[in-house]
Amino acid sequence: MKKLTVIMLAFAIVCSMAFAQATAESSAPVAAPAAAPVVAAAPAEPVVFKIANGAEPESLDPHQIQGVPEHRIFEALFEGLVAVDPETADAVPGVAESWTVSEDGMQYTFKLRECYWSDGVKITADDVVYSWLRILDPVTAGPYAWFPVMFIAGAQEFNEGKADSSVVGIRALDESTFQMDLIGPLPYVLGALSHYSFGIVPKHAIEKYGADWIKEENFVGNGPYKLAERIEQQYIKCVPNEAYWDAKNVKLDEVYFYASDDNNTMYNMYLNGEIDWATDIPLDQLESAQLRDDYHVAPQLSTYYYVFQYENAPTSDANVRKALARSIDRTALVEQVTRSGEIPAWGIVPEMAGYSQLAFPADYDVASAQAYLAAAGYPNGVGFPTISILYNTSEGHKAIAEFIQQQWKTNLGINVELENQEWGTYLSNRNAGNFQVARAGWVGDYQDPNTFLDMFITGAGMNGGKYSCADYDSWIREAATMAAGADRFAKLSDAENEMINVDQAIMPLYYYTSSNMIDTNVWGGWYVNTMDYHPTKDIYKK
Repeated sequence: MKKLTVIMLAFAIVCSMAFAQATAESSAPVAAPAAAPVVAAAPAEPVVFKIANGAEPESLDPHQIQGVPEHRIFEALFEGLVAVDPETADAVPGVAESWTVSEDGMQYTFKLRECYWSDGVKITADDVVYSWLRILDPVTAGPYAWFPVMFIAGAQEFNEGKADSSVVGIRALDESTFQMDLIGPLPYVLGALSHYSFGIVPKHAIEKYGADWIKEENFVGNGPYKLAERIEQQYIKCVPNEAYWDAKNVKLDEVYFYASDDNNTMYNMYLNGEIDWATDIPLDQLESAQLRDDYHVAPQLSTYYYVFQYENAPTSDANVRKALARSIDRTALVEQVTRSGEIPAWGIVPEMAGYSQLAFPADYDVASAQAYLAAAGYPNGVGFPTISILYNTSEGHKAIAEFIQQQWKTNLGINVELENQEWGTYLSNRNAGNFQVARAGWVGDYQDPNTFLDMFITGAGMNGGKYSCADYDSWIREAATMAAGADRFAKLSDAENEMINVDQAIMPLYYYTSSNMIDTNVWGGWYVNTMDYHPTKDIYKK
């Protein structure tokens, strides 16, 4: 220890002497050093993120869309009063920085932060009022207009043309304060407000350009990104929105949403490094994908099901619908066809905290199915007309339809034709009821059983099968007036039992799992969650 002290002391003395000499010399004139050559810093490579987004989106107008591919784009270009936490999928402040709730839970008052449209115009509470009235206006004919109707007091009367907009329970108290009145306490309302049907749209741009406001040269949004380019049937390119209130936390320089119904092409692009996030995996590639570290699978709050046309024969007969539903081996479907850990389903609502999924009366009961078909007047399928299954273009949907087709032929002796349509045409025909049996899937818009049930009330915009039951409608509306708890869940369970076990309005097949391909060693801010929501705002390159 003493030796170390001596060494350190000697070092200090040497340093002191060197400093003194340097100080003395600094006062003497010296020649100027030669100038160092100036080397320009290499420009940083832009951070580009490319997504295999699925089908060509119907529209970029939040009030004219209704699908998962559109939802991903919406989250990039727009933001509602609330946004989505990328880890939990719970509601977090968006355009609204805070809110208060009345004691009875039926009135919410939102304080808007100071934020702007992408063209620099300030966003106000009047913009929120305008936007919500716009989707509710029957002239807009928004496919999801039924959704706000399930929440906002007076919305149904206005949407049905029975009253003017003054009856709708929304108002701007001042430039930065927005208030809404609900039809009941609705404990799930905040989670629903991130949905595109509650999107805020730019009145000034819509009034100036009309339907052309969503073209790239006219586009105005309020999300973390803005529209830079759109080539239909190819891609949508987005770049950061400098006017976004949280622009400093947007880390991607370019985001591409690629449009294609060809899952194999998109998946091969991912394998070749041309795509960073593949949202759908071809069935014939699934086993090899599952062996990779960049494969992510998780339970999802969503259900795959078939819809029966409720008004037209032969599926207008409950015995026919029950025969079709009970003749399907759902376990074989998920084990042999889909193969991603899906869970066979009899009900439409997946298991949730406090709510049990509908139990199977008989998962696969061919004898029962044949008895129902005979009761409908078609013993062993004799005399039963050929029916068709409508599905949107996808190898996965085709494989499932072929499985159902074979099951109905083998177990019931009936003939089935398959009809595939591109996404927009399929959605239009399904919503209008132009089908006999149609493929459908539903991802919960918020984490509550009601999100799977309210779309089947009489006349709902997405009730393409035209199901109608007075008791069902009454129970769904009564549940909307009830506080959270077991009694409310029991009422919703009664409604689900009526629709499935009594009326067999639809044929649930399985509860989804989400399957994604993304290298989370390269990309941060992307998390597995039950809603399969992954806002691009939160994604960054590590």
